[in-house]
Amino acid sequence: MFIFLFLAAFGAFMALPLVYAVVNAFKPLNEIFLFPPRFFVQHPTLGNFFMLFKLTANLWVPFSRYIFNSLFICVITTAGSVIICSLAAYPLAKYNLSFKWLFSIVVMTLLFNGTVLDIPNFIIISKLNIMNTYWAYVLPNLAVPLGVFLMKQFMTQIPDSLIEAARIDGASQYTIFWRIVMPSVKPAWLTLVIFSFQAIWNQQGIGVIFDEELKTMPAAINQIVQGGIARTGAAMAGSLFLMTPPIVIFLLTQKSVIETMVHSGIKE
Repeated sequence: MFIFLFLAAFGAFMALPLVYAVVNAFKPLNEIFLFPPRFFVQHPTLGNFFMLFKLTANLWVPFSRYIFNSLFICVITTAGSVIICSLAAYPLAKYNLSFKWLFSIVVMTLLFNGTVLDIPNFIIISKLNIMNTYWAYVLPNLAVPLGVFLMKQFMTQIPDSLIEAARIDGASQYTIFWRIVMPSVKPAWLTLVIFSFQAIWNQQGIGVIFDEELKTMPAAINQIVQGGIARTGAAMAGSLFLMTPPIVIFLLTQKSVIETMVHSGIKE
């Protein structure tokens, strides 16, 4: 009982920033800047959302275009990232390759902050002539070291006898990969879907995207909230909109995430 109460209290504490963000979205402007600050709203209002909708209606580009860009980029990049990371992890996990040392380099890249890649990414995108296109969002996020690491660790625990039996039955490499390996590591790639979607959803394309019709919803909301203190309420409402899709994705796949954390994999 003590352990349960401790974990429940700790979970509630971890949820406080999320609850605070939701509460702030319904606070009037005078309560947002109230000192000392109050956690809960005293006079809830929908004015912040109305202001946000009014501001988005006056943008150069329809707000639905920003939403489409964000969803399109997230879906394409997330799907591509899962496929590419899985294809890269499979031979590293199940074949005795002479260049397995590449996996050590993948692990080492996890030590670096993503900010150090901004200049190399800009140079590569410029040289490929994909500046100011959807590819500038997609290509840098397809091969993710964390994804390769996660998929490789799970694929390593798939019994070799299962793959050998499929080979004896005449299954090709692609059949083994798609019909045996990928279903077996479903918790891993669903977890990768969450990580990839969350990382891509918040991207604004700063430095590589200049066409307003190609910008994402975070970039549009960032432009809106830069209008001064009077738009703070709209910024809170916009933050609530931005945090909703990753939370929904997590709730839909949380069972697989928990299975990834507590399950050690498939054993013979």
